Amino acid sequence: MLLQLDIHNIALIDEVNIELIDGLNILTGETGAGKSIIIDSINAVLGERVSRDIIRTGTDKALVEAVFEINNENFKDIFEEMGMEPEEDNTLILSREISQSGRNTCRVNGKMVSLSLIKVIGERLIDLHGQHDNQSLLKVENHIDLLDSFGGEVISALRQEYNKRLEQYRDIKARLKGLSGDPGERERKIDLLKFQIDEINKARLKKGEEDELNKQKLLLANSEKIAASLNSGYSLLSSGELGGRSAIDSINEALSQLNAILRLGKDYEELHKLLQELLYQLEEITEDIRDHSDSVENNPALLEEIEERLDLIYKLKRKYGITIEDIHQYCTNCENQLDDMVKSEETAVMLRARRSELEGLLYETAARINAERVKAAHLLEGKIGEQLDDLEMKKARFKVDIQFDPMSSDTGRMGEQLTSQLSASRQIVDKSTTSSGTRKYAQNGLDKVEFLISANAGEPLKPLAKIASGGEMSRIMLAIKTILAEVDKIPTMIFDEIDIGISGKTAQKVGDKLSCLSRGHQVICVTHLAQIACMADHHFLIEKISEDDSTKTTVVKLEGNGIIKEIARLIGGETSSATSLKYAEEMLNSAKMIIRT
Repeated sequence: MLLQLDIHNIALIDEVNIELIDGLNILTGETGAGKSIIIDSINAVLGERVSRDIIRTGTDKALVEAVFEINNENFKDIFEEMGMEPEEDNTLILSREISQSGRNTCRVNGKMVSLSLIKVIGERLIDLHGQHDNQSLLKVENHIDLLDSFGGEVISALRQEYNKRLEQYRDIKARLKGLSGDPGERERKIDLLKFQIDEINKARLKKGEEDELNKQKLLLANSEKIAASLNSGYSLLSSGELGGRSAIDSINEALSQLNAILRLGKDYEELHKLLQELLYQLEEITEDIRDHSDSVENNPALLEEIEERLDLIYKLKRKYGITIEDIHQYCTNCENQLDDMVKSEETAVMLRARRSELEGLLYETAARINAERVKAAHLLEGKIGEQLDDLEMKKARFKVDIQFDPMSSDTGRMGEQLTSQLSASRQIVDKSTTSSGTRKYAQNGLDKVEFLISANAGEPLKPLAKIASGGEMSRIMLAIKTILAEVDKIPTMIFDEIDIGISGKTAQKVGDKLSCLSRGHQVICVTHLAQIACMADHHFLIEKISEDDSTKTTVVKLEGNGIIKEIARLIGGETSSATSLKYAEEMLNSAKMIIRT
């Protein structure tokens, strides 16, 4: 939902801040007041192309900023691509600065992004219906998903079944592709795998071996230093340094001195006991030092052997994995690949059989999906036809064109004939898949779906994008959106020029439908008609004000009497008479009754 729109230095707008709310937001104002500038500004921040001429005269740059409330999950892929964390308050801020130099600076939540990315984001936020391109319904690739959503749980379940099989089918095709190819390249691959397996197996690497070798290397490389330190320590403790008294001799002498005073007090007995224990401990330590000294190995040959082993491990790690466990896993993968390649013909036969089986299941499921789509399409055509008729487009025709399996000759009518054909579907599959690749199984099945329209009697059906009239386009889009509102995920819809060429009863119906649509979506509508404006939940007046030598556009949210006066102006022109004011109040009261129901 669009929460706030800030516009700076766009055409007649000096600075405008519009705080929008959910429901039906109506924008009215005199012709030339700047309603189109608001729409152009929204288009600009959504990534549409704009000219430098849009920048307000006398300024160097223009800025549009829009604040949206979003469901962060729906934009998870965008945030991941941008390397951004979503805002905790579920807001998304788009901004675009346009300079006289022609440079565009686009930002999403303050981070600079490309214009193309902001356009992708904009397409998920707003559908704009009028003389503009930012309309999801004009994109044919969206039609199949809208039809499927309208079709409900039956199509959804079939698509899940189809996509599960499609994933298996694509995996098998990839494996078959790996087994085929140039025979020479295959032999080279086999030789390489054998070499790598042999190289790893010959090394006989063991888990934890590298750490143990590094410990041994450290001891051997420092053996002389270790031996010298231990010998020196032993000498100091047992025989003294340079013929001097040893530590053990000194303690024995101290014990002799204490013996002379043992009977003079218990404290001296305790001291003698502690010193005696210390002597025992020191003698044990001295023996341990001697044992360690005797065990120190000075073996240059063993050190060289260990270094060679570590060098081999390093080379294998550089080629096959960061750890010994990774190298073993790499070897296992190579053995599996080699086994597959050696048994490739046997494996290929098995895989081709499974591929053929999955092709049959995919085709059958795609045909069932097509049948459900045809049913849903007939229902959708009828419902939208009723809406168009209600909007006084009684000669208009809406058609959901479904083309089944465009890669074969069996197109168009599969869904309608499915009941009689399902029993023979396996025969159809066998015939249609004798040559691999005759069909392209897409993510959505074997259908191409496009919405077609004929706006007037005698006109042929043609794509929605080919409708010339902005007013017709907006009403057609309103009819479609009214039916698809519950399945359409785009939260905000803008209708511009929807009231061109209509009045009276039709205008009232347009207003009713906009109000109904706004119960599930935020709707913003620019209108000149009182019948539509009086249905507003929130009404904004766009005015052009001349001051001294400058003219600027302002936007004011109307309340109470302000709304009545504006509705009266729409009814009766510039001068609001008592009659038009009274009529405006009656229209607003009637509208409130309709909205409540």
